[in-house]
Amino acid sequence: MNIYVLFFQGETGGSSIIWSLLPFVFIFGIFYFLVILPQKRQQQQLKDLVAELKINDEVVTNGGIIGKIKEVRETSFIIQSAEKSFIEVGKSAVVGKKAEPK
Repeated sequence: MNIYVLFFQGETGGSSIIWSLLPFVFIFGIFYFLVILPQKRQQQQLKDLVAELKINDEVVTNGGIIGKIKEVRETSFIIQSAEKSFIEVGKSAVVGKKAEPK
């Protein structure tokens, strides 16, 4: 008998393809729930945090700058990082609020 026919029909008469693809579907499902879904949640939480920021909140940027928000603009913040140092940073550069000291 031809090897091509044996591979695609198998012993059960055609369900061999389904059984050979099932492990890939299972692996993708595990990957989705362990990697993709938590990353989407984290991105949504950061987006919500940035939307809720207001004047006098202390923030940390992805460049490591820590400062206090002095002005909120449409796509950026003006932050004060030192006594007389004002910097404009994009909202996408903010990675979180500064942790409160204990």
